[in-house]
Amino acid sequence: MVNIMTVLWSLASWAVKMAGLKLYTVEIEPGTLMRFWVPSETISKPKPKPISKPTKRVVVLIHGFCGDGLFTWQFQISALVKNYSVYVPDLIFFGGSTTDKPDRSPAFQAECLAAGLRKLGVEKCVLVGFSYGGMVAFKMAELYSELVEAVVVSGSILAIKESMINTAVEEAGFCSCKEMLMPYTVEGVRTLLSVGMHNKFWLPNFALNDFLKVMFFNRKERGELLEALVISYKDINIPKFPQQILLLWGEKDKIFKQEVAQDIQEILGNNATYEGIKNAGHLVHLERPCVYNKCLKQFLSSIKLGERK
Repeated sequence: MVNIMTVLWSLASWAVKMAGLKLYTVEIEPGTLMRFWVPSETISKPKPKPISKPTKRVVVLIHGFCGDGLFTWQFQISALVKNYSVYVPDLIFFGGSTTDKPDRSPAFQAECLAAGLRKLGVEKCVLVGFSYGGMVAFKMAELYSELVEAVVVSGSILAIKESMINTAVEEAGFCSCKEMLMPYTVEGVRTLLSVGMHNKFWLPNFALNDFLKVMFFNRKERGELLEALVISYKDINIPKFPQQILLLWGEKDKIFKQEVAQDIQEILGNNATYEGIKNAGHLVHLERPCVYNKCLKQFLSSIKLGERK
């Protein structure tokens, strides 16, 4: 029987190719591969190889924990490709990206992403990170300030305190972070979607089961990624970011509520701004893509080349 999510991924893949992106795998180092959707004009034929630098400002879309780059950002890619060079990675152990290294930290994800972008000819970029991808974006902005011009983050935080994630998990009705983010059952997927979205969204069981089969693999490694996220409060160090940062939030986010975003804004200081989107939850970019894209494009157009506050 055909998996409907595989069909949808194929359709989304076709649409992205028509929009001018191409799937390309970068060897970060021996044993570590990262897959990207990249602007087609930067790749040669017939042997795929980066041959030119991007011609427009680069925007990198970094996905969350329960999907790959294409499923997460399908509504944003088409909205941005006309004016920006869009790169969409699959983080390590998502999509077609993998490693034989033992490191599972967000810093390692940031290191691989930065190395991959440089191998693709990217010298400067704006990061857009959702949830887990937002944590990677913050870390990459901290470690590679010469590469990262600005950052947009949705539904994410600088670091996870164990008490914070426990509260979010309990309020969502789960026993653990792993149970919430890596469900084993159709009902678990349905509950996860209800937590992620403010508006009611119904899918039949067969579609949820197909999603479960397609998206939740590499369970052992992803469990280790989750374990690497949780740190004690005393270990949290908030860096001073030189980049402009936009916290673009669903006002009804049930996982990291808008008060969390406002607290982050206060911690980050003058370089950070907060913008809330009404009637949207954690999956704000999927629930209200038109509003999200408008806010995102306004921020991108406001960034002057080389500008740092």
